Amino acid sequence: MIDLRSDTLTRPSDAMRAAMARAEVGDDVYGEDPTVAALEERVASTFGHEAAMFTPTGSMANVLAVASVVAPGEEVLCESSAHIARAELGAHGAITGLTMRTWTHPRGQVDLAAIETMYAPDMGPFFVRTAAVSVENTHNFAGGTVLPIDDLRALRAWADETGTKVHLDGARVWNAHVATGTPLADYGRIADVLAVCLSKGLGAPIGSLMVGSADAIATARVRRKRMGGGMRQVGVLAAAGAYALDHHVERLAEDHAHARLLGEALGLDPAAVDTNIVVVERPDAVSFVERAAAEGVRIAAVGPRAVRLVTHLDISREDAERAAAVLSRLAAP
Repeated sequence: MIDLRSDTLTRPSDAMRAAMARAEVGDDVYGEDPTVAALEERVASTFGHEAAMFTPTGSMANVLAVASVVAPGEEVLCESSAHIARAELGAHGAITGLTMRTWTHPRGQVDLAAIETMYAPDMGPFFVRTAAVSVENTHNFAGGTVLPIDDLRALRAWADETGTKVHLDGARVWNAHVATGTPLADYGRIADVLAVCLSKGLGAPIGSLMVGSADAIATARVRRKRMGGGMRQVGVLAAAGAYALDHHVERLAEDHAHARLLGEALGLDPAAVDTNIVVVERPDAVSFVERAAAEGVRIAAVGPRAVRLVTHLDISREDAERAAAVLSRLAAP
């Protein structure tokens, strides 16, 4: 079975497992796990921020990150199909008490004109105040699209003028970096706070990090513990993340090439496939997924009329070519 449902399906390689087995560990709730501390320092430095904090999931990293810049009763603006709006089960409102408004863009891009129109300054005890704008790079449900760095810089400039914070959901920012050559520090500079994931394209079995100022991270550590995210000898997991950063970033280009192959097989312009995710409109999405599975290719429906395919390090070129042949045949009129 060729499984293209998500890049979270990867399994640790033997070399990654060996790195996990030899990791030096301590109690991270006490701040005594040296492997976690080294990973946090490395990731914070990579993105040009003061500090970082390891979390078990990307959703937790996002909730903690957004909560650090949006107080209860304030709002965050984001694109309507953003992960924080559509795939985190309402956690931001349910747990932190913030509100959310959205703009819509077919490729999940920054629409600064819409943001400027939606923006609500502090107008006293009558209206919800816009505290932050959240952007997602790459944008999952828009098909792994990259947000151009110039658009992000324009957003940063506007945010500085208005005193608005910027949150970057960078779960797959590594893919954006490899696809465009934009330094990771440049992405870090546009955000007050961000979340990055190690368990998607990079292939670690678990783990994300919130990145931001030292004060924001200190406050988030308290919230993480309150949410049940305080972990003990977690260095065995941090070691997997460190291994992934050492060995699995540049190879993401292979996943991008495989995704373009799959997109072309399904009738897309391969140039429109930015990274490792392909989203295709299908009026028969559910049955198409079922027929593909019967032919040995697992894909996912992400709506009644859309299917998603995601390449990852456990998908070889041969796998991609075989899946492309199956899907092309199934999609033929």
